[in-house]
Amino acid sequence: MPHLKRRRATVLIATLALSTWASAQKQTEPHQSDVNWPVKTVRIVVGFPAGSSPDLTARTLAEPLSKALGQPVIVENKVGAGGNIAADFVAKATDDHTIGLMINGNLTIAKLLNPKLNYDPLKDLTPVSLIGMSPLVLTAPVGTAEGTAKEFLAAARSAGDKWSYGSPGVGTVGHIGMELLKGQSGINPVHVPYPGYPQVATALIGGQLQLSMMPPALALAQIRAGKLRAIGVTSSGRSTLAPDLPSMAEAGVKDFNLEIWNAVAAPNSMPKPVVARLSALISEVARSPEIRQKLFQQGWQVAGTSAEGLANRIKLDTALLGGVIAKRGIKPD
Repeated sequence: MPHLKRRRATVLIATLALSTWASAQKQTEPHQSDVNWPVKTVRIVVGFPAGSSPDLTARTLAEPLSKALGQPVIVENKVGAGGNIAADFVAKATDDHTIGLMINGNLTIAKLLNPKLNYDPLKDLTPVSLIGMSPLVLTAPVGTAEGTAKEFLAAARSAGDKWSYGSPGVGTVGHIGMELLKGQSGINPVHVPYPGYPQVATALIGGQLQLSMMPPALALAQIRAGKLRAIGVTSSGRSTLAPDLPSMAEAGVKDFNLEIWNAVAAPNSMPKPVVARLSALISEVARSPEIRQKLFQQGWQVAGTSAEGLANRIKLDTALLGGVIAKRGIKPD
């Protein structure tokens, strides 16, 4: 009997060892297959034209990412619908070598604004990395309600609906952000949509509008030229992109924080180990000193987050902007 017990114990130990080895092999298999990815050219799809901010960001990342992956990385532009055509294309890609450089609207409120949209950001796309963030600049014509940011907002409250603000269209961050500011500051200017920010800037300079939230790259150029006036940035604190401008908190609007951002996303069907590798490499590339400086010059504070970091930002902004859409009844044209 003692011999039989020892034999059974030996068999049990061997079985457990074999089971543990098999489990370990199974867990490492995806990582082993990871070594063979990518096996061909990787595409970064951008929903905006060549020379646009998202396009410049994608092309800045492409070369160093290609070196890191050991395969060509190309940028492909699929323009239209505020980047949603490209986002839909990425969501439906099945080759495991297609990713997208997208703006925050494509990954957060796109479906909330248009329930008939062909893709669902939360279900059809998987986060890879948040690349860069930037506050908007609350901008006004030169000579409009001179004084501090607080004094400007006080004048805007007094003006009520006699003032107008411009945005590049219904449902854009420039539109939703102003509606958020209206709710938190008590101002009530009337929305006037334009085809794009260049037209908004022209209307501001001409005095047809009294204020607008504009991207720093465009706003600061006009401000430095003396054609427009900066009221403040829309972040909770001062921005390194424009450190001399007050925040909305300094203007008297507590806890106001609105940023535009761009990020890399992949089809939800892309294998998780591949997404994890992409996230690590893209984050590393974005945070490298050379690329960080290039992106800063393009108007971005580099984040270079993990996939989880981007997922958290998507969740927060979807709730924030989605709340404004629901409360204000914002619908696309």
